[in-house]
Amino acid sequence: MYRRIVVPVDLARLDALQKALATAGDLARHYKVPVTYVDVTSNVPDTVARSPAEFGQKLKAFAEAEGEKYGVAASAHPLTSADPPAEVSRLLRAAVRELGADLVVMASHPPSRLDWLIPSQGGSVAEHSEASVFIVR
Repeated sequence: MYRRIVVPVDLARLDALQKALATAGDLARHYKVPVTYVDVTSNVPDTVARSPAEFGQKLKAFAEAEGEKYGVAASAHPLTSADPPAEVSRLLRAAVRELGADLVVMASHPPSRLDWLIPSQGGSVAEHSEASVFIVR
């Protein structure tokens, strides 16, 4: 049914993503498809890594651990941006297209009044992507 699952992650907030990560792992195992974990970093040091290269290594290690945990093929797709908060939705949509994903599994944020002013990443990906999007609350 599915050929590739993409899972947007935030290495700085993995604790908030556990339900979405488990959902993606279970779906990948059920459909016997690979998972690609995508995260966006900046060009400058942050709390996760000092450089984009180190960030890529950490994302790869995370993907390998998730693949082992669920018994699925897993890979990492790190992205770099000068302004991650402003570009993350666009970069995620481009990665979904580039990777040929037909399912995106991603965590939702708790709804708030700000949703009227600032569109959610999940909503943006769902609205502008040809892939199915499973948003896990």
